[in-house]
Amino acid sequence: MALDNGPAGGREALAELAGERVDHRFKGLPPDAYGLTLAELAGQRRNLFTGGFATPVLALSAERLEHNLKLMETYAARHGLAFAPHGKTSMAPQLFHRQIEHGAWGITLAVPHQVWVARAFGVGRIFLANELVDAAALRRLAAELDADPDFRFVCYVDSVRGVELMDAALTAAGAARPVDVVVELGAGAGARTGARTEGDCAAVADAVAGTRTLRLAGVAGYEGEVPDADPERVHAWLRRLVALAADFDKAGRFEDLEEIVLSAGGSAWFDAVADVFAEVPDLSLPVLKLLRSGAYVSHDDGHYREVTPFNRVPAEGTLEPAFRLWTQVVSRPSPEQAFANAGKRDAAYDLDLPFAQVVRPAGGGPERPAAGIAVSGLSDQHAWLRTGPEAELEVGDWVGLGLSHPCTSFDKWQLIPVAEADGTVVEYVRTFF
Repeated sequence: MALDNGPAGGREALAELAGERVDHRFKGLPPDAYGLTLAELAGQRRNLFTGGFATPVLALSAERLEHNLKLMETYAARHGLAFAPHGKTSMAPQLFHRQIEHGAWGITLAVPHQVWVARAFGVGRIFLANELVDAAALRRLAAELDADPDFRFVCYVDSVRGVELMDAALTAAGAARPVDVVVELGAGAGARTGARTEGDCAAVADAVAGTRTLRLAGVAGYEGEVPDADPERVHAWLRRLVALAADFDKAGRFEDLEEIVLSAGGSAWFDAVADVFAEVPDLSLPVLKLLRSGAYVSHDDGHYREVTPFNRVPAEGTLEPAFRLWTQVVSRPSPEQAFANAGKRDAAYDLDLPFAQVVRPAGGGPERPAAGIAVSGLSDQHAWLRTGPEAELEVGDWVGLGLSHPCTSFDKWQLIPVAEADGTVVEYVRTFF
């Protein structure tokens, strides 16, 4: 597996994942596989439904995962965008490197722990889409940068106070390399982080210029926080971001760079980012137009299926939901109700409840649509199923659930089987939350 520039141990760390042994830490794996390495278990090519896997078990579709990786690689290239997908979605180094193999510039992350995970597995370009003012984390970052001249790191700044804290921590750490920062433009009143006005942004940039430990690399923000977001408002805010970059360039703020970083892009408005970044005027240096969408890697059957920009631009392609949570009916107390053995510990529920999609009969037979079956609630370890007259459902049947929100699906599973369409498990994806 090809790695981007990174620590010398990254390749070895990635390979060592295959040497982890199956044990009690990992939900849903076959009990008779305990003691095997993940490589040995993958080599057995067990079937998800007949190979001893226990419910509940979350699986990724091998074919849909690959489809999504290729689609966003093509999309970014078509629109002249560099791509740093948000790694907080999966926190899976194996997927980070598949994303890099599919053309990603690097990986976006949100907090220092995630940076250390990515570095341990050899990721050499990291965009931290957040402010970083923790002294301990900055000491470690300084050591990482000084030890590896090829490591590229960029993070947000949005206040003079934040700049002062960063400078003090990096100075105390004896940092030899300056940390590249981008001024974050806030998306509006009441939105999340980010300097609220262009004047505030200029004050932050002035503060950066007054340090030895920081270097202004560009501007960035998150259009998903635009209040009452619609195409007009999102496009307008993105044009403010582009204008801010142009104003900073005109003022000579980027003289010591090889390129200017201009970054935006969640998973709901990347079409608007592509539109507006195509309008970037000629600046004094090349512009790295960095898109950060992350949910695409698995997509979903709920929130992101509804908000994906591909709904607005169908000619560009279609993402496919790659997750399915398999759970088993353990109780059927009435014709109108059943209970399955997956709950809040196993399924995302912060945006939508899971969606009953298919049923696999306990006694064998073909998979069928989950007609008349709906998830009406979740307990910690149970899914409440509402069943209509047309529902064919018995204790012992497996029910396949679609999920909404990839970020809170991945984080409930340390190890996720990757299965082909016929159920053959070909790989196991390890997460680090």
